[in-house]
Amino acid sequence: MATAEKVLNVARGELGTKETPANSNRVKYNTWYYGREVSGAAYPWCMAFVQWCFHRAGVPLPVRTASCGALMSAAKKAGQRVTKDYRPGDVVIYDFPGGAATDHCGIVEKVTLTGVVAIEGNTSQAGSQSNGGMVCRKTRPYSQIVGAARPNYKEEDDMDVSKLTDAEVLALGKRLQAVMGKQPVSSALAKELQEAKEKGITDGTSPGAFCTRAQAAVMTLRAAKQ
Repeated sequence: MATAEKVLNVARGELGTKETPANSNRVKYNTWYYGREVSGAAYPWCMAFVQWCFHRAGVPLPVRTASCGALMSAAKKAGQRVTKDYRPGDVVIYDFPGGAATDHCGIVEKVTLTGVVAIEGNTSQAGSQSNGGMVCRKTRPYSQIVGAARPNYKEEDDMDVSKLTDAEVLALGKRLQAVMGKQPVSSALAKELQEAKEKGITDGTSPGAFCTRAQAAVMTLRAAKQ
């Protein structure tokens, strides 16, 4: 299964695409979804755009639909609905003031302190946000999000360690030790760590790093000699 980044790369490639003519809903995402060219008020296409992007990326959604509400319901039934801690690749559903309860959607590209940055179909930069006729990157506040569908992506950091060379494993280990070593010592251990340093049991460097058997044996021996 593809990653969230693959879906986002597909969506980014569509930025700036417009329906033709304006206010017609005649756009390639609708043509793909319905299997024929359609136009008119009955064919808003924000969800058709989302469905097209996921199809192109090879990532299944819980239901094939052009309805934001139907995707929310299917995601809930499939255990893929989330209402907080949004992530890139989530399909967020919005409730704009004065509209329907689920009147627009987008694909989260980035999460901010106050909301999300998403790539959306059938919106605009300054006009209608739920029927604007264009694929845009939009910044939305959390207050407008009613929930999201989170597909079962392949994790970005999946790694087959069996294929790594010894040198690559060592390099990965060193990097991990360097990161862990920078972690602060908890207040519960700080006093005793300082005492161990004063007694020469450890020099106290990289306190959060993992300890090898050799290091553990040496520190145990030093402590026994005190």
